[in-house]
Formats: sequence, C-alpha cells, structure tokens
Amino acid sequence: MNPTGQPAVYILASQRHGTLYIGVTSNLIQRSWVHREEIIEGFSQRYGTHLLVYFELHATMQAAITREKQIKKWHRAWKVRLIEAENPNWDDLWPAITGESSGG
Repeated sequence: MNPTGQPAVYILASQRHGTLYIGVTSNLIQRSWVHREEIIEGFSQRYGTHLLVYFELHATMQAAITREKQIKKWHRAWKVRLIEAENPNWDDLWPAITGESSGG
C-alpha cells in the first residue's frame, strides 16, 4: 500500500466515538500529518480530530470526491459502522500508512 499520490477518502476522529472529520486528498500521509500537527487552523484544531480511523484509496480524484460527498450525507450511525467494519477498535492508522511505530 502506498497512499502517497493516490486519491483517498479519509475519516479522522477525536477519540473512539468522538467527533468525526471526513476529507479527500491526493496525499493521505501529508494530509494526515497536517491535521495531526494542526498546521492549518480549522476543524481539526478546534475539535481535536487527529486520529486516522478509516480511509479508502481510489483510482481517480473524481471517484474519491464522489465517495466523500456520499459519506458526508450519511447518518452518523452509518459512518460509525463503516469505521468499525474495518477498524473495530478505532485504532489510529497513522502507523500503518507511514510505517512508524504506534508509540511515535
């Protein structure tokens, strides 16, 4: 898996069952880092959505944007089910996409 340069839809959370942020990007590692480090003022900084709990890679940016819009319209319970189907413990997936250990 190489999420750099591949369109992706992602969900960040403040904690398990916490505040959710849904976004789309062409560079999942860079975009996740920007959220984690609060480089840009905004939603993630305000609500602490730093945990990457779900992502999907797509072949095209248009496909990713379409999927992001679809998920954003969903009821919260559907979003939670989507996350928990792939990540039942709401683990931070940052180490999985970067190869870093979960401790750092």
